[in-house]
Amino acid sequence: MAAAALSTSSTRSSIIEKTSQDQAQSILAAQRLHRPISPHLTVYETSQTWFTPSIWHRMTGGILSGSLYAFGTAYLAAPLLGWHLESASLVAFAAGLPLAAKAGIKFFLGFPFVFHFINGIRHLTYDALLGFTKPQIKKFDVLIWSSSTVLAAYLAFLY
Repeated sequence: MAAAALSTSSTRSSIIEKTSQDQAQSILAAQRLHRPISPHLTVYETSQTWFTPSIWHRMTGGILSGSLYAFGTAYLAAPLLGWHLESASLVAFAAGLPLAAKAGIKFFLGFPFVFHFINGIRHLTYDALLGFTKPQIKKFDVLIWSSSTVLAAYLAFLY
């Protein structure tokens, strides 16, 4: 009797009922209504999902590596396809562009490199367990965006 009171197992017997396929589907549908729904990105503030350097670090890394593979493949296939991607033709093309176009292209190509580099430094500080308070995160977010923009603009107009 005392052993039964200390038992962790249930003494309730299981009842197995035969159900049709339609009944089983309706039971499952009713159970699904009570399941928790995992949050979607739209429930968060836009500034927390789209403007954090963490997601942009992943995107710039993907863009940079994808661009490298795409240009490398195009460079290797260029002789077979009759394209002129050799250095001399690229330099001649760039020399014919106006200064504003050159600066815009250099900024467009340089910003992902600069941003990824500066944000990589932030990730290294995270590895050192520094900068995890909310005010520090917001301060570094602004610092990363502004310093990346300024440094990319500087590199675009350098020469």
